[in-house]
Amino acid sequence: MNTAVKLGIYFAGLVVVFGGALGVGALAGPQETTQTAHASEGATAAHGTDDHSATAQEQSGQESGHGSDGHGTDGRAGEQVGVPGGLQVSEGGVALVPESPTLTPGEETRFRFTVTGADGRPVTAYKTEHEKKLHFIVVSRDLGHFQHLHPELGGDGVWSVPLELPSAGTYRAFADFTPDPGDNLTLGVDLFAAGDYTPEPAPAVNRVATVDGYTVTLAGDLVPGTASTLTVQVAKDGKPVTDLQPYLGAYGHLVALRSGDLAYLHVHPETSTTAGPAITFRTEVPSLGDYRLFLDFQHGGKVRTADFTVQAHQH
Repeated sequence: MNTAVKLGIYFAGLVVVFGGALGVGALAGPQETTQTAHASEGATAAHGTDDHSATAQEQSGQESGHGSDGHGTDGRAGEQVGVPGGLQVSEGGVALVPESPTLTPGEETRFRFTVTGADGRPVTAYKTEHEKKLHFIVVSRDLGHFQHLHPELGGDGVWSVPLELPSAGTYRAFADFTPDPGDNLTLGVDLFAAGDYTPEPAPAVNRVATVDGYTVTLAGDLVPGTASTLTVQVAKDGKPVTDLQPYLGAYGHLVALRSGDLAYLHVHPETSTTAGPAITFRTEVPSLGDYRLFLDFQHGGKVRTADFTVQAHQH
């Protein structure tokens, strides 16, 4: 075969290769364009706080805000998804700043922190909610230990509260507050108790808790994206308690935390003129999974805490 024939065959092969590539590119192009169009129209399924693909709002560079109470949505396509409270140390320019995140286990410390505004200065004006200007929740990362504290605000904008972390490990602290002016925020920061640490298994699912001779029973289901009704019944020595005392403006205060990332969910007690044995709450969870519930109730002049582990199911 002479040189001219060889060159002819070579160039013919190039034409076939490039022509095929152009054809494939033409087929792939409309598919990518269609996917982009769907995303911009909000057709991508919302993901809540899971680590799945981003929502259409996030893909287009829009911030996914959670409103004033930190609740999410049920993840239907095209809906804006809220970020549960407590997952961020700052939001909207407001930040939770501890004086030191490290404490000595088993030793009570005067823990200090500030809430700074967008200008970097301490926030000094707060609205009163549930009878307090700020609720401070501290839990161990394995969700076995829980404290609900109410710090004092100094004139310089520094909050302080006696705090003891019972054993070595990592803890999560939540500050639940409403600046004045402003909307409700729940910010979270990790705290550390130095020393040898052995992780504990997550508490098993349970709907009956016992504390100081009281038996507290939980009824109701958690369904993602739906306002759920939860009711607790308080009994002592087998008899219903009908003289509960108000605590933080209600006969009970409930904190819900998602196992795994410790997302903080706001729970609202229903108004009741009956002092037990039933206390009813409304809440909304953003996803399937296990949730830890901590109920504070007051009786005989003392506040006690009952805890539960509940699985959220899709009905």
